[in-house]
Amino acid sequence: MKKVLKIILAIVLFIFIAIQFYQPALNLDKRQVYTTDFTQFYKMPVQVKAMLQTSCYDCHSNNTNYVWYDYIQPARALVENHIKNAKEDLNFNEWGTYTNRKQERLLNSIKEQIETKQMPLSSYTMMHKNTKLNDEQIKVLTNWLKEQE
Repeated sequence: MKKVLKIILAIVLFIFIAIQFYQPALNLDKRQVYTTDFTQFYKMPVQVKAMLQTSCYDCHSNNTNYVWYDYIQPARALVENHIKNAKEDLNFNEWGTYTNRKQERLLNSIKEQIETKQMPLSSYTMMHKNTKLNDEQIKVLTNWLKEQE
């Protein structure tokens, strides 16, 4: 029985090491400044900009601040898939390329999802504690977003 357990552990270790060679492209843009970025289109308090960049931009922009465990598979593949899906819905760096109608819809959606605490995702804030918005931050953000409608 001990020998079978060792073989199983060796196989699991081999698979774990082997999948480390699969590394999807990083969501990094070398901190380039986008003229189409959300923050370029609205005059916003520094506090609002900081909250958006801390709590939203890792998934909804072209630049993610990775932490050490984001480089280890299978977490890496999950993170990259999550970012890909998030950017399909909303990419703050490409805000200026959206139609006025889409911008209005997205502003309303952002406000609603922050208000109802759907965003940032709890699965994300669990591992990234500084991204979780407290009630005061939610109030500040949603009030500012209401002013933009």
